[in-house]
Amino acid sequence: MASVAAKVMSTVSAPYGVLVTATQLAEKIANSKSVDAFDCSVFTFLSEVSPKLQQSFIDEMGVSKDAVIVVAKKFSELAGYKLPLAI
Repeated sequence: MASVAAKVMSTVSAPYGVLVTATQLAEKIANSKSVDAFDCSVFTFLSEVSPKLQQSFIDEMGVSKDAVIVVAKKFSELAGYKLPLAI
């Protein structure tokens, strides 16, 4: 696992003890069903991981940034505050 993914996964997994792989997280952050499921690993990624590290993870995992922005906007609405990728 690359260092970017390792850093992200330690932040995402630690608070809730969620066991997801980097590949699973990459799929979840780009899927709006994660919002409907109130997926804590996705919300943690969007709210607790630094914007720079978020972008590095998105690039490294080959995720569509546009898809992640859609998810971030929806989570931002639920949270009641602006998330970095909710642009």
